[in-house]
Amino acid sequence: MTLWRQYVSHPQALWLRRALFQVHLWSGITVGLYIVVVSVSGSVLVYRSELRQTFEPEPRFVVVSGARMSTDALTEAAQSAYPEHTVSRVVERDNPSRAVTVTLVRDGKIQQMLFNPYSGADLGHRLPLPYRLTTWLLDLHDNLLYGETGRAVNGVGAMLLTLLSITGAFIWWPGIQNWRRSVSIDLTSNWRRLNWTVHSATGFWTLAFVFMWGITGIYLTFPQPFQAVADFVEPFDETSFEPRVSDTVMYWIAYVHFGRFAGWPSKMLWFVLGLAPPVMFVTGALMWWNRVLRPQNQSSQK
Repeated sequence: MTLWRQYVSHPQALWLRRALFQVHLWSGITVGLYIVVVSVSGSVLVYRSELRQTFEPEPRFVVVSGARMSTDALTEAAQSAYPEHTVSRVVERDNPSRAVTVTLVRDGKIQQMLFNPYSGADLGHRLPLPYRLTTWLLDLHDNLLYGETGRAVNGVGAMLLTLLSITGAFIWWPGIQNWRRSVSIDLTSNWRRLNWTVHSATGFWTLAFVFMWGITGIYLTFPQPFQAVADFVEPFDETSFEPRVSDTVMYWIAYVHFGRFAGWPSKMLWFVLGLAPPVMFVTGALMWWNRVLRPQNQSSQK
């Protein structure tokens, strides 16, 4: 029997499938929590523009009382309220009832606070908490809250996500006689079988999207190799102002990652499908516990 026929008919007995299963298993366990964080944050960030528009900061007004404090006095008040920060800017408004915006810097991080220009009282952040959480979530998704280093780690994570989708596609195939039952969820089975069918069916129906997110995630982190290939395949013509096909393709690679190309239907679809990798991690972790950790624990107790 040829390798291909064995894979089509009885893939479970194939040594390559068993090897890829181990790669898939341990890769998933290793980066599972990372994938959960990036997937959930990505689903929320599909609506990043809507969230920022909803929580756009509004002007803060104060009661006009007496003479306004000078810029130096406001700087001193802000420095006293935040002694570990450095005041880099004080913005006073033409409207006498508007609060003053003070920009503070600490360890390279900037935040803007509002102060009463008459009493010097700290009025809190200029940006509402939901707005700041959206910005924080974007930094978490793009850079893992760790700048360029976190972004590079993100690129490696995207590579591992791509590897998981490829190995998952290969080991998903149950054989020509059983493939139909691997594309649906068996709600009548015991919990182990139910867990497996959720993992298998979710992986099958979302495979193309997970693979796409992996590839586009690699591009968004490491665009230089993609650009080099594009320049090799379609050299840049300085005499033409027409966009190259490769430039259009790379534009869509980035655009499709966030699902913002067809209005609310694509956003809703991307939001829901973005939760598939966490489902895959939870069900995969349960299978790992049941197949690996549980037998080891039972044997150690004997």
